[in-house]
Order: sequence, then structure tokens, then C-alpha cells
Amino acid sequence: MNGASSSSASPQHGLTDRLTRWARSLSGKPDEGEDEAESIHPRAGGATGREITRRRQLYEEIGDFLFAHDLDLNPLNFGVALDYLTGANIGVEKAVRAVLMERGKITNGWVESVAAEQRADEVTPEALASMLDKVEENLAQFTGLVHESRSSAKDYGAALQEQARSLTENADAEPILSRLVGLTRSMVEKTRQVENQMRENQKQTIALKSSLESARRAAEHDHLTGLPNRRAFETVLRAEVALAQADHEQLSVAFCDIDHFKHINDTHGHDTGDRVLKFIASLLTKISGDKCHVARHGGEEFVLLFRGKTAAQTCEAVDGVREDLATRSLVNRTNGERMERVSFSAGVANVLAYEDPRAALKAADRALYLAKEHGRNRVYLAAETD
Repeated sequence: MNGASSSSASPQHGLTDRLTRWARSLSGKPDEGEDEAESIHPRAGGATGREITRRRQLYEEIGDFLFAHDLDLNPLNFGVALDYLTGANIGVEKAVRAVLMERGKITNGWVESVAAEQRADEVTPEALASMLDKVEENLAQFTGLVHESRSSAKDYGAALQEQARSLTENADAEPILSRLVGLTRSMVEKTRQVENQMRENQKQTIALKSSLESARRAAEHDHLTGLPNRRAFETVLRAEVALAQADHEQLSVAFCDIDHFKHINDTHGHDTGDRVLKFIASLLTKISGDKCHVARHGGEEFVLLFRGKTAAQTCEAVDGVREDLATRSLVNRTNGERMERVSFSAGVANVLAYEDPRAALKAADRALYLAKEHGRNRVYLAAETD
């Protein structure tokens, strides 16, 4: 590595320097200017020579992994490589193994999709269920307080009537009036307690409902495009399969992947890449409806589900969006320069032609990568014998 960057270095260079220093500390290699002897012979309580060797080897393996897959040097990719190589995150390890078996290589976009899934998983079904239980508990308490209030009012009315009868029958009214005053004060105090409890319960319920709604949205929507995410799509897929089978309708799925998206990010910056993602999401959303669902599947990949359309008709619909995008002349807002043509490739499959929906998704994914291999900017239909 070269010397430390100057104060005028770009933010990306600053990030690289920080990553380098972090990686050196992980591997046991000294920073430039650091005493080599201190690094090799750690202070008391520091890492042993064996640990340093192990860390250095791990860092080299991570570097080889990032280089082999042409991944950017950033904390996200570094973390995924670390989780995969050490087995620290079983979910990440399985996902990497699966994509390597399927495609032989992973991409920056794929890593982003895995990270997005992990963030979504932070809002777990257990957490949502817990919040729902708390809302239901508060509502039950609220109902109980209403019943308690009604019961107290009823008891107070009965007691008041009894005292009123005694008042008319008894000439000595002073003890009865005293009891009436005491009874009234007791009822007023009880009413205040119930009202305070009801107000507090109502505040908690409103706050919980708001948190629940935010959690559901975070768990089911992509923050950048506003589209449903992979988790939400899988729920829709199950429901649409059941509807299509019940109504004897066609059901087709399409995977769309932006061509050369890494080049867009590298050339024009990630902000421009994000705007491209949002723009393509808006084009795909135009063809969505009650029987067409669009979601961001992760990274630069989108997925569409069409009920009531054959796979061939779905190809035509998706190809229409592809042609529309390919004719657009997009401009980089940062510098006003016209961008190279932006396009996407797609793969389509007939969902009901496969033994289960996941097999259909895999078939559409394979068709997508065939479209990529054969030149990009095209839509391929999966053979139903896949």
C-alpha cells in the first residue's frame, strides 16, 4: 500500500485508507510509520504470534475472495467475505455457497441484496408478533376498564337509590347525607383513576400501532424505490399461486436485471445509480395492477408476477418496458452529461409449469442469465422442460 492520503483526498480514498488500517490491524500488519517490532512482538495482553499469523492469513483470503469476484473494497463486501470464510454467519455462508453453485460468481448488487435481507430480518416475525400481542393486551385492558367503569357506575346508582329511599323514610337525614357524600367522593375518585388508566392505555396503544406499522413497512418494502421487497414478494407469490390455481388462470414470473450496473455506479457515482434504480422501478410500476405485482428482489434486480397472462404475453409486456428504457436518453444530474444507454435483461417462466414456485423462479433466473450471456438488453423465455 502507498502512504497515507493527504487531507485533500477524496471520500472514497479516505474510506479505502480506513479499510486498509482496519485490515492491517486485523492481520497484524503494522501501519506505515508504526514500529515493526511492536507489531511482531505484541505488548502484554495483545495477540500472540500464532494469532497474528492466523489473522494475516484470513485477511489474505478475504482479499483473494474480493479480487476473484471483482468486488469493491468496502465494509459491506469485506463483512460478507469475512462471514463466508469464517462461517460466522450461517445465513450468509449458505447464500454465498448457493449463488456460487448456481452462477459461479457473486456481484456487488448481490451482496447489497443479502445485506438488505439481513436488515429486514432485524424486524423478525417474533418481534412483530410481540408488538401485536402488546396491542391486543392494551385493547383488552381498555375494554376491561370500560366494563369496570360501567359496573362502578351501576353499583353507584344502586347505592344512591338505596340512600335516597332511606332519606325519604328517615327523619334523621344527617347520617344518610354523610354517607351520600362519602359515596359520591368514592365514585369521583374511582372515575378519575379509571380515566387516567384509560388515557395511559390509549397512549400506549397508539404508540404501539405506529411502531407496528413502521416495522411492517420496514420488513416488507425497499427503502430506496418504495417497492415491495423480496420478503413481501414471496408472500404475494404464495397468494397468487393459490388464486391462479383456484380460478384456473395463467401465472408467469419475470426477473429483470439492469445491465452493467456496476459500471454505472463506477462511472457516475452511487447517487446516480440510485436514481437509475428508482427510474426503472417507476417504469415497471406503470404496468403493475391488481394482477401484476412488481418488487425489488435485491441489488439491481426486479421481479414481476403476472396473473392472467401466459409466459409469452408476459415476455411482450416486459419487453415493452425494456424497449421504452432502451430509447430513453438519461442525463447525469451531477454534471449534466448524457449517460450511456441504460438497459436491462430479463428472464420469464410459467410458474404453474413447474413442480413448485421456487423451481419456476430458478428457471426465470436461468433465462435471465442466458439473456445476459447472449448480449444483454433482451428478454428470454424459459423452456418449460427446465
